[in-house]
Amino acid sequence: MRRYLIGLLLLLVVLLTFWFVRSPSAAPPANAALESLLVENDQTSAAFARATTPDAIHFPQDLGPHEDYQTEWWYYTGNLETDNGREFGYQFTIFRRALTPPSETPAVDNASDWRSNQVYLAHFTVSDIEGNEFFATERFSRGAAGLAGAQAEPYRVWLEDWSVAEVMPGVVRIQARTGEVKLDITLTETMPRILHGDGGLSQKGAEPGNASYYYSIVQQATDGRLRIGDQTFEVTGRSWNDHEYSTSALSPGSVGWDWFSLQFDDGRALMLFQIRREDGTIEPYSSGSFIEADGSVRSLPQTSWRVEVLDNWTSPSSGAEYPSRWRLTIPEMALELEGRALMPDQELAVSTTYWEGAVAFEGSMAGQPLEARGYIELTGYAAAPVPE
Repeated sequence: MRRYLIGLLLLLVVLLTFWFVRSPSAAPPANAALESLLVENDQTSAAFARATTPDAIHFPQDLGPHEDYQTEWWYYTGNLETDNGREFGYQFTIFRRALTPPSETPAVDNASDWRSNQVYLAHFTVSDIEGNEFFATERFSRGAAGLAGAQAEPYRVWLEDWSVAEVMPGVVRIQARTGEVKLDITLTETMPRILHGDGGLSQKGAEPGNASYYYSIVQQATDGRLRIGDQTFEVTGRSWNDHEYSTSALSPGSVGWDWFSLQFDDGRALMLFQIRREDGTIEPYSSGSFIEADGSVRSLPQTSWRVEVLDNWTSPSSGAEYPSRWRLTIPEMALELEGRALMPDQELAVSTTYWEGAVAFEGSMAGQPLEARGYIELTGYAAAPVPE
């Protein structure tokens, strides 16, 4: 669901990436480089692999990169707290974007170790709920010379000194820091890995190949340290991981999406995404997954659930108006929830502007009370997304 964020990466790093794949002496002016890259990617996207077949995800190899697909991301969010109940949220995402398909990347004799057709981008945020502070940082690099990359065995994804790495089977460590914040946490799997859609094939539109391969690792027990300024907090909580890879764009007329990930206090979880269209309707290929505590998955077509916006928040920085309170219902499951942003301003103003933040929901299912913490991502509210 984050393909348009990767598309915007081209605008941010066009000069740098042009130098990655070409000789510096051949570099044209910036506007010509941008035009060349966009045309090149449009022309070569057909040569990338596409997600078309169910049951194509296999572990551990698919923990790692898929450079025959154009776009990929490893996404982590979590809700953390101290012993005395002070709440925090975090997002740590590393994106990969291929500039050319492997089959069309020319071999070069004596090629430099700095040469690459892969670009990596990372977003790192911390939400200090009690302090009402939001910290957001972006970083990018070429996938060469050890600066950034991904591997399956042992699992590791990194961009310079920001990384998520396997420390033992089913356990990873996330490390990231800026001048203001530092995160050092360990995530332990407690449930089977979840395949969304049809055996991991998540359709996004009616067009052939307009789909991604998509799995999640949810309800990960989390503990470690978070530093904000000169304060260090021992924290525990739960984390969510998405890994998605594809070569596709959303259908014509799509303007953005709302993506929900909720982790319930009884061990269950819920993922929903709705793609918003220009005419105010929801893309019929929007969908979701309800995950039982034993890891079994119930697929949720768009017609089976409803999201109502109960309140909005207007960003003083971008002027964008985002939903900030929601009602979510799944009638066939007798599920009714109401939720809110744990703090209004969790807007990232980086190479693109979008809202991604910690949320709290409560309600009932079949008459039994439920509470959840989670994350919601809202795109296309500040500006129309740039197509791939």
